[in-house]
Amino acid sequence: MSLDFERPIVELRKKISELENFTKEDNIDLSSEINTLQKRLNNIENEIYNSITPWQRVQIARLRNRPTTLDYIPMLFTDFLELHGDRLYGDDKAMVCGIAKFKGLPVTIIGQQRGRNTKENIERNFGMSHPEGYRKALRLMKQAEKFKRPILTFIDTSGAYPGKESEERGISEAIARNLFEMIDLKVPVVSIVIGEGASGGAIGIGVSNHIHMLENTWYSVISPEGGASILWKDAGQAPKAAESMKITATDLKKLGIIDSVISEVQGGAHNDIEKQAKEIENTIKASLHELLLLSSEELVNQRHKKFRSIGQFNHVKKSEYI
Repeated sequence: MSLDFERPIVELRKKISELENFTKEDNIDLSSEINTLQKRLNNIENEIYNSITPWQRVQIARLRNRPTTLDYIPMLFTDFLELHGDRLYGDDKAMVCGIAKFKGLPVTIIGQQRGRNTKENIERNFGMSHPEGYRKALRLMKQAEKFKRPILTFIDTSGAYPGKESEERGISEAIARNLFEMIDLKVPVVSIVIGEGASGGAIGIGVSNHIHMLENTWYSVISPEGGASILWKDAGQAPKAAESMKITATDLKKLGIIDSVISEVQGGAHNDIEKQAKEIENTIKASLHELLLLSSEELVNQRHKKFRSIGQFNHVKKSEYI
């Protein structure tokens, strides 16, 4: 699956593949032509991928074949055991929760899960959790605190489910409760945005000591389409909104909202999942190495300080900039 801005790359790859097939089938030496096209392809890839716009990053984050929580879990952890249910209403398949080992260390994993096709998306509710998803996540967080296990969360959602049944079962309260409880968890909490990070649906599992984002992801209080609808009464202005809202990993790192940007393989994580998982593994390892040195009190204080500092700015007297 490719995007419009990748069309020249796709066409060149197709031509190279055709020439390689001719070489095999007809025993014709086309190595010179293939090398020429390959150099051209490399130049075009560097030109395109080194100048990706915020809106193009949003599009990459939404790709159906982009790796999900369940794609990364077997590559990052061992002995994963998924746990189900919130002990109040039922199970929510849009939220995957369980326990596992990371380099031999017992950890709790919480991640949002979308589908790859229509059937999977219906089963996973397109990655949009109901209240029971957030309550299941909180149940596992409190269990992790009890047994002193670090918590790792994977954020990938277009938002919490806004339907009637979700409202009836208390989606706002469920997310608010998670924020209230997560800020005071006495174990390390590390969050990684692996796709979309939209609104309360994302922050409901994102009150963490460290927040990391993959390079081609976004994290914001509202989607670019939603922002454009409010600002210009036109969802078609989403590319402009994505630029002005500062929702990319690089922007959020500059603003001090996240802790690091995890580099992606060229073209996006879907092009080499194993290599991408290794980058995430190194980030998790570095975070835990730092956070496990802190006491429970220090972890809570660090989290409080982190979130209280978001949005702070210095007052400047008028005379200083006139």
